[in-house]
Amino acid sequence: MKTDQNYKDQITSDQINSDQNTSDQINPDRIKTDHTGNTDEGKCFTGKKVGILGGTFDPIHTAHLIIAEAAYDAFGLDEVLLMPSGHSYFKDKRAQKVLPPEVRYEMVCEAAADNPHFTPSDFEIHRQGNTYTCDTLRELRVQNPQNHYYFIVGADSIRDILTWRNPESIFADCTLLAALREDGIPTEEFLAEVRHLKEEYGADIHTLEIPAIGISSTDIRNRVKNGRTIHYLVPERVERYIMESGIYR
Repeated sequence: MKTDQNYKDQITSDQINSDQNTSDQINPDRIKTDHTGNTDEGKCFTGKKVGILGGTFDPIHTAHLIIAEAAYDAFGLDEVLLMPSGHSYFKDKRAQKVLPPEVRYEMVCEAAADNPHFTPSDFEIHRQGNTYTCDTLRELRVQNPQNHYYFIVGADSIRDILTWRNPESIFADCTLLAALREDGIPTEEFLAEVRHLKEEYGADIHTLEIPAIGISSTDIRNRVKNGRTIHYLVPERVERYIMESGIYR
């Protein structure tokens, strides 16, 4: 397992954020790489292809890891950052409060322990205040301009991404990998939105097809609270952490 020390104490975001849209503008002179590793100026790409799977991860579970592994395999990534969010402001009103970021990060470390191309990232959890995808991607690009980032989201987030904060900056700073489930958003609706974002904003979006996986963090928390098994719903090391720490009870 690798830990993401280079990303410590930096700014933050969240997987499938409901980021609020702003009128911030992007730099039209930025050079992007496509998913094959070429730049739009034809230069050879020499950096790393880095996936980012962010989320509240309260807790991280098997479905998250299946999505991350699918992205790694399908797009030839060098690594996937598993990045728990900092302050998940859009979940402030949840009946069961979100666990502290340090606890969620520890569970991510446990989940990634047996996979050499999964990297736990504490990039977000050390920042004060709300977290935004555009800020995280911008700072990653500044710190590691040689890398190309693949931000993994649910297909339903593609439908809502224009409501996120500064979506144009997100489109400029990464390739979006949209995980399309068999039981999720209708395929035609999804593809129509992808076409719109490509034509109007130049977004680089690719479909990541995954099976329907009926696992949710909400269900896992409820199972623990009610004394039911979570075996196989989370990695064994995460299950042990949850049981030994007494969280969610």
